[in-house]
Amino acid sequence: MTSNTMLLAFDDERSLALELAEALNMPLHFIVRHRFPDGEMRLVLPTPLPETVLILRGLQQPNDKLVELMIAAPSARELGAKRLHLLSPYLAYMRQDMAFTPGEAVSQRHIARLLAGQFDHVLTIDPHLHRINSLDEVMPQGCGVTLSAARLLGGWVGARVPAALLIGPDEESAQWVSEAALAAGLEHAIGHKTRLGDHQVILALPEVAVGGRAVVLLDDMASTGRTLIGSAQQLLQRGASSVDVAVTHALFNSDALANLKAAGVRHVWSSNSVAHASNAVSVAGLLAEGWRKLK
Repeated sequence: MTSNTMLLAFDDERSLALELAEALNMPLHFIVRHRFPDGEMRLVLPTPLPETVLILRGLQQPNDKLVELMIAAPSARELGAKRLHLLSPYLAYMRQDMAFTPGEAVSQRHIARLLAGQFDHVLTIDPHLHRINSLDEVMPQGCGVTLSAARLLGGWVGARVPAALLIGPDEESAQWVSEAALAAGLEHAIGHKTRLGDHQVILALPEVAVGGRAVVLLDDMASTGRTLIGSAQQLLQRGASSVDVAVTHALFNSDALANLKAAGVRHVWSSNSVAHASNAVSVAGLLAEGWRKLK
């Protein structure tokens, strides 16, 4: 076990934290939280801390968690950490990468800089980047480290639906679909999406023969599930024998999963980057491998 390093985590990510600590062969401690009646938080970190500290914190439902990190990171340095790294399986606020109306805040840029100011490295998985190619464009060179769960999902799909056709619902999904298909030796195709708002999109799926075929829709994330629901309905209308869904980040809200099932989706699979009932593959080994490459 490495004595000069430690993994810190929060109790609501206990399952992934335990897996990650084992994969890293590293001691794990939890940051204790207390919420006061007025909504403020008190954090208690273990002390003293070793020179190298990793903090695991996914940023789904991000606002309270960002405040926690802005308190925990400088506190860790005060308690002895000289090298501080954030392992954030899901990195929030990456979609807003330009101002569409005058005065609109470009949150991607500001949140990225905020995190880069506190951590030596920020490791994340399949960040939802639209018009930039790399986190290097919004963080100091080399600070942001991007990993991908595409091959993990591709391997899972390939083992369970060996002749599946992988389809990405839009151009942004192309990078993940191609990697997943390569890992599993599957065919793949990419559709097109025009977004009209938070809850309305126009879908144009690829003109490939799907009649009698098992199709798996693959994407980096899903929240309302509307894009996947529309895609599944179109594919089934075109004669697909089955439609399954695989996503890295299962951000499904309220009744999204039930709506997917109602639309005819057979299975929904995800990584445990975000804890959800659909979790099928673990990113613990992926995060551990990414960290080792930084050492």
